[in-house]
Amino acid sequence: MAAMYLYEGMVAPMGVMKRVQLVFRAKANKALDRMEDPRETLDYSYQQQLELLQKVRRGVADVATSRKRIELQINQLQQNSDKLDRQARDALGAGREDLAREALGRKAGVQSQLQDLQTQYAAMQAEEEKLTNASQRLDAKVQAFRTRKETIKATYTAAEAQTRINEAFTGISEEMGDVGMAIQRAEDKTEQMKARAGAIDELMASGALDDAVGGRRDDIQAELDRMGATTGVDGELARMKAELESARAPQIEAGPGTSFPAQASTAAHTADQQPGGDGQ
Repeated sequence: MAAMYLYEGMVAPMGVMKRVQLVFRAKANKALDRMEDPRETLDYSYQQQLELLQKVRRGVADVATSRKRIELQINQLQQNSDKLDRQARDALGAGREDLAREALGRKAGVQSQLQDLQTQYAAMQAEEEKLTNASQRLDAKVQAFRTRKETIKATYTAAEAQTRINEAFTGISEEMGDVGMAIQRAEDKTEQMKARAGAIDELMASGALDDAVGGRRDDIQAELDRMGATTGVDGELARMKAELESARAPQIEAGPGTSFPAQASTAAHTADQQPGGDGQ
């Protein structure tokens, strides 16, 4: 039982660690995906392929160099073999069979070396041909990848530009969002300044605030200004009342010696003579 509890206690931390690792990998993958630029990845892959192609070409050059060295050695051994053959013939013609035998023995050793070098030469030649074909196929593949890479990059760039244009039109891009917020703040501040200016005008008109340039107005002057405004309002009201009474007067046939227009004129004159009218 104790062993079971111990096992369960060990499993729980292991499960937590696996979850932590999973969460970390998921977040790292998301961050890398956000940072990755497909164009940079394609360029890097193309660069890697170019380096591989360069290595293959260097390998072809190295094999060709080794083959050429073997070819030179073969030519040199062939020349030695021909020389020993002539020397053996000359010695045999001179009656020196012993020297002829020695020359032919050396020629046999040279021929053995020559056969070994010819075998190596054939192997080098086959390897060179194999690497040359591989280099040509790889070069064709790299060129095809380069064409496709440029096509994908152009398509991606066009799609990115179109996305930015659409985001700008819809206002969801980060840059346009900042511009929109700046415009909104400017409009809010403008409305606030207009409201403040209107409030100050009202306070100055009511006398709650003083004009620092024009000087402080006293209470008597303020009262006189209000009376002047009230007098003008009373006169205007009297004229309106006279016009309404004249319009409501019954339109009947006037009697002898009666003149309605004269009465209306007299009423209007009386209204003008009242206190606060324009006649004063």
